[in-house]
Amino acid sequence: MRSDVSILYRGPLSSCNYDCSYCPFAKRHENAQELQTDREALERFVDWVANYSDGQLSLFFTPWGEALTRRWYQTAVQQLSEISHVQKIAAQTNLSWSADWLDDCDESKIGLWCTYHPTQVERDAFLIRANELRQRSISHSVGMVAIPDDYDEIQTMRSLLHPTTYMWLNAFDVGDGRKYDYSSTEMEFLTRIDPQFATNTIDHPSLGQSCDAGSDVFSINGDGDVQRCHFVKEQLGNIYSADWQFPTEHRTCPKQTCTCHIGYVHMPGLQQNQIYGLGILERTTVSPQATAK
Repeated sequence: MRSDVSILYRGPLSSCNYDCSYCPFAKRHENAQELQTDREALERFVDWVANYSDGQLSLFFTPWGEALTRRWYQTAVQQLSEISHVQKIAAQTNLSWSADWLDDCDESKIGLWCTYHPTQVERDAFLIRANELRQRSISHSVGMVAIPDDYDEIQTMRSLLHPTTYMWLNAFDVGDGRKYDYSSTEMEFLTRIDPQFATNTIDHPSLGQSCDAGSDVFSINGDGDVQRCHFVKEQLGNIYSADWQFPTEHRTCPKQTCTCHIGYVHMPGLQQNQIYGLGILERTTVSPQATAK
């Protein structure tokens, strides 16, 4: 039996109920057939997970858009949490849903990477939902994009979140893959909110560097195609093939740089495991973060 595997699942769903100005999937709507295709792909994936017999799995839903408002994703999380060889079910979400469906989950297995979008939701409403997660003891982080116009809101959100809730910040993409050039004063303020923020502002040199993607962590799409990660499109096979097995050989990265947290967090040289530990998928840190002063 091989070692544990983490899977980043991204089905065809690409719609969102929010319309953030910097997001290409803002307010994208899919027709009934597209949604049915996504649902069928997810149900097939859940069945495959249930019948997997080669070790422990941790699962991370990273949709283009918002998935947990969809009933079939809620049902999938509920079903996956009942499978003994599934250790973790994590998801990126804007938290725009009632938490009632979590009652039917093994909440100890759930991890949520929650993003607060101040132009899309009232602060108090978001905080109520985040507090529901804390009351349920569900592992979660809360974060924002570090847009200069939102600095006051970032400070306010940090002050209102529970002190033990890790608040992460993502560098603002100004277009063409270029990140906003933060001044030293801005960096000091933002790093006080998120001690790991500087890591997110860097295009990490990755060519020839060791990475756990492709040996311990894999990206899988709705058709079951397996890739090393979301950013290296080399096809490794398909989980629905009769003879499929995850490869175990560690290989180096073929890309010049790695610029996204869900990619570079798996580069051993950056020692991100020491920071995030068992919360590496939902982006929670090992040590509680103190509220910024």
